[in-house]
Amino acid sequence: MPEISRFLGIVVNMYYDEHNPPHFHVRYNEFRAVVSIRECNILEGTLPGRVRGFVAEWAELHQLELLTMWESKNFHKIDPLV
Repeated sequence: MPEISRFLGIVVNMYYDEHNPPHFHVRYNEFRAVVSIRECNILEGTLPGRVRGFVAEWAELHQLELLTMWESKNFHKIDPLV
């Protein structure tokens, strides 16, 4: 599971052989969530409100890059939210 970004204690991963819809996985302390790339909403799991906001902001900034990565399976690091 490649780590594609890390910021503010949030770790973002994407798996190679995943099912649709396009999504990524988020870990923050004991919290885990699966987040839709297109809608930037949580599909599974839970995150604290503030973390959910940071993740949504980061995903919106990098949405096209995330979708391209999902389609190509050419994973690389994406800049963190600063």
